[in-house]
Amino acid sequence: MPDLTPTPDFPGLRITKPSSYAPGSADYACACGQSGHATGDTAIRALRNEYDTHRQNHAMERGAR
Repeated sequence: MPDLTPTPDFPGLRITKPSSYAPGSADYACACGQSGHATGDTAIRALRNEYDTHRQNHAMERGAR
């Protein structure tokens, strides 16, 4: 299976949880170079919100041009 970890060249959000007993983890990367990592459900929710906000800011920047 290929490595699906997001990079600036392959941006996106990846969330994994190997089992219901193990903590999940998440990574995101943007083409602009911003990235983040989280472990645990609460931290993953916060990271997802950060990623969503970051994407919305890019969308607003594109719309303002």
